Amino acid sequence: MEQRLFEIFTHLHNHPEPSWQEVNTTAYLAEQLRTAGLNPITFDDITGLYVDIGQGTPRVGFRTDIDSLWQEVNGKFKANHSCGHDGHMTMALGVAFALQRNKLPGAVRILFQPAEEKAGGAKAFVEKGLVDSLQFLFGAHVRPLVELEDGWHAPALYHGAAKLITGTITGVEAHGARPEQGINAIEVAAALIDAIKNIWVSPNESYSIKMTQIQAGGTSTNIIPGNATFSIDMRAQTNDTMAAASKGLAKAIEAVSLLYGARITTTVSAHIVAATVDEVAKNILTTAIEATEGASCAPPVITPGGEDFHFYAYHRPHLQTTMLGLGCGVTPGLHHPQMTFNTEQLSVGVDIITTALVNALQHVKEEVI
Repeated sequence: MEQRLFEIFTHLHNHPEPSWQEVNTTAYLAEQLRTAGLNPITFDDITGLYVDIGQGTPRVGFRTDIDSLWQEVNGKFKANHSCGHDGHMTMALGVAFALQRNKLPGAVRILFQPAEEKAGGAKAFVEKGLVDSLQFLFGAHVRPLVELEDGWHAPALYHGAAKLITGTITGVEAHGARPEQGINAIEVAAALIDAIKNIWVSPNESYSIKMTQIQAGGTSTNIIPGNATFSIDMRAQTNDTMAAASKGLAKAIEAVSLLYGARITTTVSAHIVAATVDEVAKNILTTAIEATEGASCAPPVITPGGEDFHFYAYHRPHLQTTMLGLGCGVTPGLHHPQMTFNTEQLSVGVDIITTALVNALQHVKEEVI
């Protein structure tokens, strides 16, 4: 199994494809599953696939992401697996092979989801109804060394929520000598930045709101710019905090717009929800980590990063979810163009996830009884 996983990982690592373009990746994964005697299901309208293993309606699932980042590597922009999705896919295939050799008390669904980096793949799979029959859904993500030591694995990842907002400011252009005749979009943006700094949520909650892009004016310096575009990055550790911060931002925009007489419009270009970890699912994963030879169980990890895996439970509250944090010595860090990790931990991850899925099936069976 380890040699086969290494060959799979090497292929996936060397053939990255960015979000919504994972055509060859989808074909490769499907071929690997068919060769193993399984029946993967692909789609006509999007990339990605899923496969059911065992008899009956699937009540337990595991999800992996399949896309890469598009980033500058050694001076050239290219697709690059610097977030570990190549490892996640490798583990998912290993789990499929392992489950096939077991006599399962029910069915397991493995989801190979596209476009995690664009925060849209989970939504697409939810809309296709792929998790509606599930009770438990597990995920996994390699972790940086600053969060988990190599060989230590966490039964839950408490990712934060994130919103990426784009906006426009529409004022009035005027001659630089007559600013009173115009509405300066740059001044409006500056006022909005000050208003954002005065948004208060509970000091016990972790959150941040900041303007990260602004473009206004042209090549002439004697014109009061009437239009501007901007971007805002919002982060919060919980969904409730994100909701409170979002209300504060809406009030700030309304107040600044009224004060200057400018029109400010915004669009949420991406919304990643915070983790909602289920205690039963977390306990199942804890037991699986402790039962796996060579694995050490670490406490759950609280991390400011985002993960669209949590979109599943957010929009299908019946799902009991958690994510495995795989301690594999990721360095220098996630999304670094030269990111690397200990691939020997992938087979350990396969053992942990397989054990958790089998145990979850038994738990479903007991609950039904």
